[in-house]
Amino acid sequence: QVQLVESGGGLVQAGGSLRLSCAASGSIFRSNTMGWYRQPPGKQRELVARITRGGVNTIYADSVKGRFTISRDNAKNTGYLQMNSLKPEDTGVYYCQLETYPKATTGQGTQVTVSF
Repeated sequence: QVQLVESGGGLVQAGGSLRLSCAASGSIFRSNTMGWYRQPPGKQRELVARITRGGVNTIYADSVKGRFTISRDNAKNTGYLQMNSLKPEDTGVYYCQLETYPKATTGQGTQVTVSF
């Protein structure tokens, strides 16, 4: 069974940047669509960005369009989320998720905190 480990979170000032990584334990990574989700404090988890297995097609939440970029390196079984121009409302726990069958696989999350 594949496992996902996120890293790269931390504390950053508004306007700063962070790059999150999601390392998968197996080659099954390259066969599945991957997404980044986040859960702001006191709110429900929401989709941030999603990328198909070949990396050709991506979608973004309106709130992050133009600021975040999702990518993947299937040779390294790793996905990324480049986050620029960060805002305080981007604060939350960020999770990567692989759309495995029959149930999606989700990592443990990494905290992102954006200060004013």
